[in-house]
Amino acid sequence: MTKVLITTSIILGTTMVTTTHHWLMTWVGLEINMLAILPMISKPKTTRSAEATTKYFLTQAVASIMLLMASTTNAWQTGTWSITQIDNVYSSTIMTLALATKMGAAPFHFWLPEVLQGTSMTTAMIISSWQKIAPTTLMYMISNNTKTPTLILVGVLSILVGGLGGINQTQMRKMMAYSSISNTGWTIMMMAISPNIAVFNMLVYIIMIIPTFMMMSSTSTKTLQNISTMWTTSPMLTYLMTLLMLSTSSLPPLTGFMPKLIMLNELIKQELLILATTTALMSLINLLFYMRIAYLSAMLTSPTTSTSTTKWRHQTKQPNMTTTLIPTALLSLLAIPAIPN
Repeated sequence: MTKVLITTSIILGTTMVTTTHHWLMTWVGLEINMLAILPMISKPKTTRSAEATTKYFLTQAVASIMLLMASTTNAWQTGTWSITQIDNVYSSTIMTLALATKMGAAPFHFWLPEVLQGTSMTTAMIISSWQKIAPTTLMYMISNNTKTPTLILVGVLSILVGGLGGINQTQMRKMMAYSSISNTGWTIMMMAISPNIAVFNMLVYIIMIIPTFMMMSSTSTKTLQNISTMWTTSPMLTYLMTLLMLSTSSLPPLTGFMPKLIMLNELIKQELLILATTTALMSLINLLFYMRIAYLSAMLTSPTTSTSTTKWRHQTKQPNMTTTLIPTALLSLLAIPAIPN
């Protein structure tokens, strides 16, 4: 009964945000979503989970206060609570920063790695995928009234922080958190140039990240040390994990390369050559730690120099969603010609 209530509340909160045009109803939906995810974060009953729950609550509460303040100020100045009519300059800037905080974008990213590390794989997957839908939708709806320099600055900073922060990590959940920060940076940056492409980028990332977390959960893979012996649990999942990591790193000809190619093409069309070159070079930093995962999972076999113990081979049963999403997350690059300009 508790699981049904929590799941329903999470779905209800996101649905309210994506379907309403009133700022107060949006705030209510975000609060429902936040309060529903807190029991899931604290479920492991450890000091790390309690710390993660507190950090998530405080950060999201501050972001909600900023959102409420921005919407109230805009209503005071313009006389409307409509989401699409946020014409006040200060309100739109504060709203952008509030949504960036909820999405875990730099420089408001400090909570995301710690929260993902302190909770279970399933909850980390929900925070990295489903919880990004509501703020992304709001940012899409106000994209016409936001300041382009603010979005580009937050986006570029997130790409840089996501790449540099993931290099020094050995915990898989923290690496996925910095990967999420980097992808969020691409999304926020493109909101200033082409909001439709930004939403498409977030959708592709969610499709790639869900099977990745599911495979890590089913094989109890939590660190890079576990990656090197993942083949003893399931040899096939080892190679699929390698391909998913390379796809997430935007390496052609895998699916993850598709949104990056479209975004770089759009930047060049807009004659933003310096921005396109900078973001492309910074994305190579992400490729470094993704290649390290690929090396440990697919290129190391026993006996190795790794000091980790070999796992017992258990019968691992994958959810049906994993077998459905993996081909989509790996082999959708050929769908580029079907995407409208």
